[in-house]
Amino acid sequence: MSKTKLYIRFVLILLLAAVSGFLVTDKLALLKIHKKIPFRLGLDLQGGTNLVYEGSLTDIATADRGDAMNSVRNVIERRVNAFGVTEPVVQIAGENRLIVELPGVKDIDAAVKQIGLTPFLEFREEDPSYKQTDPNIIELGKKYRQTGLSGKNLKRSSIVFDPTTNAPQISLQFDSQGQKLFADITGRNVGKTVAIFLDGQLISAPVVQQAISSGQAVIQGRFTVDEAKQLAQRLNAGALPVPIKLLQQENIGPSLGQISVKKSILAGMIGFLAVVVFMIFYYRVPGILATFALIIYVLFSLAIFKLLSITLTLPGIAGFILSVGMAVDANILIFERTKEEIRLELPLDKALEEGFKRAWSSIRDSNVSSLITVLILGYFGTSLIRGFAITLGIGILVSMFTAITVTRTFLRLLTSYNFAKNPKLYGVRSLKNV
Repeated sequence: MSKTKLYIRFVLILLLAAVSGFLVTDKLALLKIHKKIPFRLGLDLQGGTNLVYEGSLTDIATADRGDAMNSVRNVIERRVNAFGVTEPVVQIAGENRLIVELPGVKDIDAAVKQIGLTPFLEFREEDPSYKQTDPNIIELGKKYRQTGLSGKNLKRSSIVFDPTTNAPQISLQFDSQGQKLFADITGRNVGKTVAIFLDGQLISAPVVQQAISSGQAVIQGRFTVDEAKQLAQRLNAGALPVPIKLLQQENIGPSLGQISVKKSILAGMIGFLAVVVFMIFYYRVPGILATFALIIYVLFSLAIFKLLSITLTLPGIAGFILSVGMAVDANILIFERTKEEIRLELPLDKALEEGFKRAWSSIRDSNVSSLITVLILGYFGTSLIRGFAITLGIGILVSMFTAITVTRTFLRLLTSYNFAKNPKLYGVRSLKNV
């Protein structure tokens, strides 16, 4: 490669590193070139709210309980995302419990209100075997039996107004399965009431005049416009296939996480300096260039974390620090291969190219195997393990770029000058005769 092309590549790398550095330190925001992008921290680092819910699975067949809880989790995730909570974590614990982590949310009451008990909507029909024992008491739980039609069959809800009273109502549109169920229910209950329950409370019990095959229904109640609008939004966000109740709520302060971050940063800096000292002492000039490449690697990685809004947790930071070591490992493979070629008295530029060529297969295979492990951890792991996998995976990809492109460009440019052709500058003390 000509020296002109090397200079162009060198300048491009420096420009990219500078932009990354400005982005990481928010200098671009100060220059009004780009808006400020904060690092996104997980619950263990910035504090927040932890909620534990329990799903009622008594009416769900054992074989279907796993699917039911997965549906509940998906609904809660959609609701939290719709309210703008930053990187929530919703995971199943045991058979019927859900753990909800809301980073940055300090007000527990606000968090519970944001999530809410997503409305459990169901339609029930009169039980012909029910007999009212007390004329003043109607046992709703016994008078009406379940029909199998619930909010999980809801396709869309919207607010409408009664043409006579102008009172707000909730219009419901069922999916294909719900449409069939509703047609069957109304068909066998003409002249009887079909009760609409929301979170276990009777909302309305209209008398069925005729079978309804259109798959549409209306919830009538004493709603204000805001209440009707909120209910429609909550139903559209997803109705729960099973009822849930809040078991535990906890506010987690960020102090412990801040201490852990400080210790992690200190450990990372000590490790980084130890690696720098070793690389410079053992590999001399290539070690110095690898140090600059490592700094660029750190800037690239942190900039990507910001741009992609990667949530940083303690395991995630551990994954990033581990990837720094892997970035150094790639440089070590290249330098050792290059030293072997120099000992065989190859010209320095050819030794460098041969060193990169021979080291590439080892770097490729080791990183590919690590990426496969990362994919497995990311797919099957919990939220914390997934955070570790994401930062490690990004770090591996960036380390391959810096080792093969950045370090290589630096060495190619340096070895083009005569003063840098002494083998001792590369840690080679003696040469072998070919």
